[in-house]
Amino acid sequence: MSNSELYTTPEDPKKPVKPAEKLNKKDEPTLLAQLTAAVKKKVERPQVLLIIPERPNIKLIISPNITQNQLRNWRKLSGEDSKNGMDALKFSCLVVGSTTVGMMFNDEEVRDADGVELTFASDLIMQMTDTTRPQPDCIRAFFGVDPHIESAAVKILEAAGYADTVDTEDPTKESSTI
Repeated sequence: MSNSELYTTPEDPKKPVKPAEKLNKKDEPTLLAQLTAAVKKKVERPQVLLIIPERPNIKLIISPNITQNQLRNWRKLSGEDSKNGMDALKFSCLVVGSTTVGMMFNDEEVRDADGVELTFASDLIMQMTDTTRPQPDCIRAFFGVDPHIESAAVKILEAAGYADTVDTEDPTKESSTI
């Protein structure tokens, strides 16, 4: 005789009858709980290394976590709304300088005497480049070739996700795994 009932019969008739399905999934989180946990998880892009073409032993450590507000502010600071239009090199310097969180030489991260990561705002880097302003002077002297700064900014924006495409899925198509 097979038991095709949805409910099991308890040994003690006075105990309430529970659905078998509920007993098995008691410790598993609900789909709603799983979705909530996934949405609450902080989304952050991983750091990337950027090679300086004219300085092959040097790499910049870049945090490509760029908000729309930052991007808008950099455009404004670069003269986007001015009569001359946006200065692409200044914009690129702002992108590179604002996202650089460290520097590597011969595949090792370099820090100052206090253990602080080097950036374009570091006094040591400005001394090395004989400059007094991080942007655009220090960055231009550090890269040595202006077009490389613009290329670096494009790579950083791509790493941030501004070049990503968003895929869609047709819900009417059947899955190939069924």
